[in-house]
Amino acid sequence: MKTILKRTKLILLAISLELFLTGSSKIEEKQEGTFQEENEMNFANGVIKDNPKKNTKYNWAKQEEEKSITISAVGDCTLGTDIHFGYPRSFPYVLEENEQDYGYFFEEVKEILENDDLTIANLETTLTEAGEEYRVTKQFNFKGGKDYTNILERGSIEAVNLANNHMFDYGEKGYQDTKQNLDLANIPYFGYNDYAILESNGIKIGLAGLTGWDETTAKVNTEKAISYFKENQVNLIIMTYHWGIEREYKQNKTQENIAHYAIDHGADLVLGHHPHVLQGIENYQGKYIVYSLGNFVFGGNKNPNDKDTMIFQATFQYKNKLLKNTSITIIPCSLSSQSDLNNYQPCILEGEEYKRVLKKIMNSSTNLEYHE
Repeated sequence: MKTILKRTKLILLAISLELFLTGSSKIEEKQEGTFQEENEMNFANGVIKDNPKKNTKYNWAKQEEEKSITISAVGDCTLGTDIHFGYPRSFPYVLEENEQDYGYFFEEVKEILENDDLTIANLETTLTEAGEEYRVTKQFNFKGGKDYTNILERGSIEAVNLANNHMFDYGEKGYQDTKQNLDLANIPYFGYNDYAILESNGIKIGLAGLTGWDETTAKVNTEKAISYFKENQVNLIIMTYHWGIEREYKQNKTQENIAHYAIDHGADLVLGHHPHVLQGIENYQGKYIVYSLGNFVFGGNKNPNDKDTMIFQATFQYKNKLLKNTSITIIPCSLSSQSDLNNYQPCILEGEEYKRVLKKIMNSSTNLEYHE
């Protein structure tokens, strides 16, 4: 009997020991699983923590992902004309002379624009069939046909700004027609209360367009746009402004204040237009401001005195979708490939003309170190 009791005690002891060890193992597994889940969550939020139980630090370096995207920007694209300019040598005249070849206008610069990740232009015209009864009273009223969206598509223009002083040349109808025609052509647009969020190479890009003549209003609308982009987890915020004074080569204080405010609140790049001439570039806290891109494919003047323009490019480098570095490229251009008139076909300058326009931009720039 003692032998049986002894064996029974040993069996019970063995069972108790196994239960204890099994329970400890499960607790340890649960603790380890909790830590792993926590670290996965922390990694997703960009936070790495040490294991408080085991004092082991996880190394996620191998999972870091580096990406870059290049954005090109060009200035005022007036794809059309004012009917009072007369037909000869007008924008539609040149299109007809080139047998309705929509690719003609960006032909000389397309190689540059189609090899970036995104090209942005200021669309400074309506694309509408609205008649004269819709024409508002002002000095110049620009419009082009709805088929002119083909010019943008053939020119590798992937997004256009609509916030400018010619978008309502034919009233609300002209504005709505323009948006509808861009929608039909699958060309993204942005401006006023319309924001665009695009994606390239896994990077979410936010585009907003505003007018910038009233500083207070512009700042309110800037903060509104940037807040929207942050709520939507945008990685790259680009603010564009129609601002400044026509034919002035130096930005004014209002432009500077709005641009600095935008960057202080989270913008990664600021682009400007309206003066119809080039203004300088500023490096502000490591971010770039282009105060005026000038004209580009510009149907608003048959032979402007100043044909200097540029393609501005910014390349953004990311690690784990966080912006780490920005570099720029300035490509001096003429808005016409003929020097004696405007043939509405921008071209890249060469030789002494290239150097002249680059020097002109650099002389107007602030805190900018640029080496080709």
